[in-house]
Amino acid sequence: MNADVAILGGGAAGLMCAIEAGKRGRKVVLIEKAKKVGKKILISGGGRCNFTNLYTEPESFLSPNSHFHKSALSRYTQWDFIALMEKHDLQWSEKTLGQLFCEQKASAVVDMLLEECRQVGVTIVLDSLVEKIEFQKRYTITTQFKTISAESLVIATGGPSIPKMGATDFGLQIAKQFGMKSNSFKSALVPFTFQQDDIDRYFKDLSGLSLDAIVTCNGVSFREGVLITHRGISGPAALQASSYWHKGDKLIINLLPDVDAINVLIEAQQSRGKTALKTILTELLPRRFAERLANTLLAFELAELTLGEIKQRDLKQLGNSLNHWHLQPSGTEGMRTAEVCTGGVDVNGLSSKTMESTKQTGLYFIGETVDVTGWLGGYNFQWAWSSGWAAGQYV
Repeated sequence: MNADVAILGGGAAGLMCAIEAGKRGRKVVLIEKAKKVGKKILISGGGRCNFTNLYTEPESFLSPNSHFHKSALSRYTQWDFIALMEKHDLQWSEKTLGQLFCEQKASAVVDMLLEECRQVGVTIVLDSLVEKIEFQKRYTITTQFKTISAESLVIATGGPSIPKMGATDFGLQIAKQFGMKSNSFKSALVPFTFQQDDIDRYFKDLSGLSLDAIVTCNGVSFREGVLITHRGISGPAALQASSYWHKGDKLIINLLPDVDAINVLIEAQQSRGKTALKTILTELLPRRFAERLANTLLAFELAELTLGEIKQRDLKQLGNSLNHWHLQPSGTEGMRTAEVCTGGVDVNGLSSKTMESTKQTGLYFIGETVDVTGWLGGYNFQWAWSSGWAAGQYV
């Protein structure tokens, strides 16, 4: 089979690239190893697809080159994808912090993209595993069923997060084949795990409890929910921080984002000296968690005292800990539950305008395969749409 453009990967980025290349009259063949396209789209946002974020800005992305992703994001914005949704009569609603979800569910987003592909004549080959890629003036892609020859080859195979869906680091293998540099994938937007001693001390029997907090890692802070799990902590704020975390790093958690805990405790000591410390803490935090912290951040015997019986320096120490609780995760849940990955094909070996390799003519990398990772909340889908669109203008 001959084509102008072969695209490996039928996810968000690959489908968008296929649509845009097809609009230019290019003969496009999209190869997907699964039995249907858009599998990650279908499970995202609890099946409602958090397809973009109203507040998409370059600062919401991690990359070795903080300028690389600006070009694609500025040329195909969240408003452009919203316009595509409206063209197909799809409605959306905003959840929190600019996160947009499709009212007609994720399957409607996939159907929309497939209809766009159909309109421009994209050929989609499903359940097809790539066995070999060769280049000699043109790219030859050999699958178990057929051989495809193409002038341009686009790699949109994503990263290895959620391996049970068939995700792998295949894109990095292709980059290596053509002498391109890449950075190893690392799980991101993923729950933290802790040593058993810390779990027993802080979290035991509290699984499922959540609270509003600020989680800081390596100078970057996120305020949203934190969820205690049987292995550590999760929730949006923790997931966001995980993208910035490396083995050995500590987290700083502000358990009372709107409160100066030292002032509150000292004032309470002066006005409510006969009140038990635990009582004050349960007014500020979920009861079971407050009681646990009183016993772990202070000596147990102090936690049982009234405020008037506790030395002011001990109250200040506790207050500081409530606003700056230092925790050291032992690791994360890993690729099994990671929503995305950091790492990928090094952006310094790609054109930010076209997504083409600077070393290998006609070879393009887009989406999660590239070392650009967005925050939680629709940012990674927007990168997929934007990078796919950018490549689609040139392949």
